[in-house]
Amino acid sequence: MDSDNKPTSQSSSVGTLLSTVMQEISSLVRNEAALAKTEMAEKTHQAMGAIASIAMAGAVLMGGFLTLLAALVFLLNEVLPPETTPWLSALIVGVVVSVIGVMMLKAGQKKLQARNLMPSRTMHSLQSDKTTAKQHQHNVKEELK
Repeated sequence: MDSDNKPTSQSSSVGTLLSTVMQEISSLVRNEAALAKTEMAEKTHQAMGAIASIAMAGAVLMGGFLTLLAALVFLLNEVLPPETTPWLSALIVGVVVSVIGVMMLKAGQKKLQARNLMPSRTMHSLQSDKTTAKQHQHNVKEELK
């Protein structure tokens, strides 16, 4: 009689264990999906900030380019009628504005590098979950022996 009860309790124990494992896996997948969604939202926000920086840098570069064009106009004006020399100040301003725009552009590009946009926390969490799942699998196999 004891032998009849033993397999039944062992099979119900295995059934309970498998049910628990399935519930935990389901919960884990939901949590990982939520983490990935949150992290991607953060990365999207970060990318939008970088794009805004690049757009602002483009506007500043356009201002520098227009100022350099104005300096070229003043230079040409200097060559034609020799009585005025206002081109030098416009050239200095144009160069300074262009240098600032280039620095802003580089900063925006650095923010958009691929490694900054990777969902690193999710990747780390998935690696941890993989290790935990392997440990659980090993424990279940040992328990079933």
